[in-house]
Amino acid sequence: MDLTNNSKKTSSLLVGNDFIRVLVALAFILACGFYASMNGVAASNLSILAIAAAIGAYMAVNIGANDVANNVGPAVGSKALSMTGAILIAAIFEAAGALIAGGTVVGTIKKGIINPNAIADAETFIWVMMAALLAGAIWLNLATYLGAPVSTTHSIVGGVLGAGIAAGGWDIANWDKMVAIAASWVISPVFGGVIAAVFLIYIKRAVTYKSNMIEAAKKTVPLLVGIMVWAFSTYLILKGLKKIWKLDIISAGLIGLAIAITVYFVVRPIVDKAASSLKNDKDSVNSLFTLPLIVSAALLSFAHGANDVANAIGPLAAINDALISGTVSGKAAIPIWVMLIGGIGIAFGLALFGPKLIRTVGSEITELDKIRAFCVAMAAAITVIIASQLGLPVSSTHIAVGGIFGVGFLREYLKLSYNKKLAAIISHSESAGHDAEQTQAFVDRFEVADVIEKRAILRELKAAKASSPISSSERKGLKKATKKELVKRSALLKIAAAWVITVPASATLASLIFYMLLGFSVTHS
Repeated sequence: MDLTNNSKKTSSLLVGNDFIRVLVALAFILACGFYASMNGVAASNLSILAIAAAIGAYMAVNIGANDVANNVGPAVGSKALSMTGAILIAAIFEAAGALIAGGTVVGTIKKGIINPNAIADAETFIWVMMAALLAGAIWLNLATYLGAPVSTTHSIVGGVLGAGIAAGGWDIANWDKMVAIAASWVISPVFGGVIAAVFLIYIKRAVTYKSNMIEAAKKTVPLLVGIMVWAFSTYLILKGLKKIWKLDIISAGLIGLAIAITVYFVVRPIVDKAASSLKNDKDSVNSLFTLPLIVSAALLSFAHGANDVANAIGPLAAINDALISGTVSGKAAIPIWVMLIGGIGIAFGLALFGPKLIRTVGSEITELDKIRAFCVAMAAAITVIIASQLGLPVSSTHIAVGGIFGVGFLREYLKLSYNKKLAAIISHSESAGHDAEQTQAFVDRFEVADVIEKRAILRELKAAKASSPISSSERKGLKKATKKELVKRSALLKIAAAWVITVPASATLASLIFYMLLGFSVTHS
């Protein structure tokens, strides 16, 4: 009876907490609408501007709840950061990125996916932007509720596409651009997964497969930190600071390299001193990646705030511009109050609703330690740099999640390979007439060996195969017995499905909302 009562109390407490969070978010959204009605410059259309501001705030909250998890989720999952610490760091740096480097001008048509000249007038354009913004926010809200990390950029792109087609017909869309966006559903996660896996296998071979991991770490970790600084410096200059300081890839890369070399020589003695007091095991090596992971989470959050804040405030700025000028222009100025709605809204969304997606990204796809999380962060920065220079459309969400799947599937492959070799060693030892003690000694020798010693043991195994080969049926049995899934398949299917339907779902929703708004406009005209 006590257990039942306690369960009910816990359930009531959770519901209460959810209710309070929703109330706080709703209060923020209404406050943004009220502020816009009092301070917007489009005096003759303040009611429309107030509604648009509230919808923009709603979108910003949902960006914080869903998209930001990709920046800090791996750090939380690997226990480099606590949930509270991650939320504080991400909220501060997301808001800073939005306010400092979010820019003062934004394109009114996101990613050039529709032709603004095909929209009849400013009023229709306002309804298109409002429908797109609301549809993108609703879809993000639903995805967050279902625990699926999706692209906020694709959400707003789908919204603009759907509302645009509803307003101007199928010919309004830039279908070449949409094909490129669809291609990013594959390009982004594959790039992220491959790059993260490459870094992980390098760290394993250079450090954790060595018999003296600490000495190997002293040489490798400063180099990895230097590469991280190079990647993130270049990434930040190209993406995070592009609105206030635009440089080409070569200039950004050279500046990043200079910073990285400086950091390498600063970090090397620090790592050497820290490593000297550690035990020679993988947990100790993992601890050396704690600070780099925290820094990477902060930098990713800053760059994300600078870039993706436009998903919330871009349509809002476009509506404000159309209300002021009465025309549809290609670029719109961003008033400071609009930027504040975006930056603060993302921070609110993260603090109120972010933990659910942070847990999904950090621990529910595959188990992440600090080394694996570091590889995911590296993949996120490097993939965006490479893709942007090649002109490939990529999503930061898809890259980060793809990186997590990449390290997870690599773990599966390596674990399967290791277990098969271990099982084969046991089988050959037993077939050679060794007793249990001798077989265990052989296994113990294999488990503690470094890569070179393991290869020597396997050469012995190959020689044993010639005299005592394993039958085909035995080999199939060993493969089945040693196969172990380290990536949650249900998470893979859920996330992949959410990615594929994001653009169509938000487009369909936006078209319906546009017709509703248009009907409302006609009724009250």
